[in-house]
Amino acid sequence: MIFCLPLAIKLVYQKNSRKLKNSYLTPGPSELYFTLDDHVKMALKEQIGSISHRSQNFKDIFEHTIITLRALMEIPDDFHIVFTSSANEIFERVLQNCVEKSSFHFVNGAFSEKFYTFSHQLNKEPQKINATWGEGFDMKSVEIPKATELIALTLNETSTGVTLCPEDISLLREKYPDKIIALDAVSAVPSTKIDFSQIDTTFFSVQKAFGLPAGLGVWIFNDKCLQKAKLLQEKGITIGTYHSLPELSKRAKTFQTPETPNVLGIYLLGKIAEDMLRKSVASIQIETRYKATLLYHFLDSQNELTAFVKDKRLRSQTVIVVQLATDNAEMYVEKLKKQGILIGTGYGKYKKSQLRIANFPTHSREVFERLVDTLAS
Repeated sequence: MIFCLPLAIKLVYQKNSRKLKNSYLTPGPSELYFTLDDHVKMALKEQIGSISHRSQNFKDIFEHTIITLRALMEIPDDFHIVFTSSANEIFERVLQNCVEKSSFHFVNGAFSEKFYTFSHQLNKEPQKINATWGEGFDMKSVEIPKATELIALTLNETSTGVTLCPEDISLLREKYPDKIIALDAVSAVPSTKIDFSQIDTTFFSVQKAFGLPAGLGVWIFNDKCLQKAKLLQEKGITIGTYHSLPELSKRAKTFQTPETPNVLGIYLLGKIAEDMLRKSVASIQIETRYKATLLYHFLDSQNELTAFVKDKRLRSQTVIVVQLATDNAEMYVEKLKKQGILIGTGYGKYKKSQLRIANFPTHSREVFERLVDTLAS
């Protein structure tokens, strides 16, 4: 039988579309949010990718995304929200705008270490306290130098699966009220609630818990950060160019950006945040706890597979790190892949001996139940 070319292509596409759809439980980029397809189709229909970033249309998109994020995350009105290219960029911008000389870093994994390293690379004078990977900090015994301008914290260390307890953040705020507290929330929000009264700035990127393609960072900061940036500027200290806090905040007041931004990413973030808000943060958090509890309960009953983080208070709900008895991470990766479940291996030196499994809002209970069944078989 002879097919015309368009029909042949259509049949190949239909055949491929019937294949098992993979579930990406990788810690980032991760599974796209389940409503994203519809929003992408609407964005194409509305030609969002072609509109001017100086148009009223874009201003409306910017405003909608800000309003929806503020409602979803309960961000106070006195905090500003702006967009960058990534969370890595925000590491740099926070340090440029809020630190003249000294930052202090709580380091217990690869990403908190990166924040510290960026400070060195910017010729600051950072100090740090290290915790063994998989462990937390004794905040009561930590003494932060008087000269410190900014305290850098990681709410959820994606490389190790360690979370930061809210009471530890509160302790630091109470003990050091005048210092700027910066919170890396990359793989935590919106599944983890942030108390904005205890911090001055936080940030995340969208390719993890928000279930979007990479390429957009969200930076949230208060007036203390903005005033510090202006003070450094007045001293003649370089705080960056187009993505400095004064420039970003000035543009954001009219729902604008200094440069041509990721218009599609901002549009999609607003739509996904709206979907999550409709579902409710409470429901998302309940589901997150259920899935995490299911997996941790299984790990606590095993010998070959165990939870890397032993202290249950410090166990991340959104990135679960599995410690293996032997260096056979690839075996488990391939085993799950055959079932259409993709996960991550350990970070850095733990690549062969650990697994990292994301637990984000788009990951269903059914997938987690199938994950545990496959690991148990």
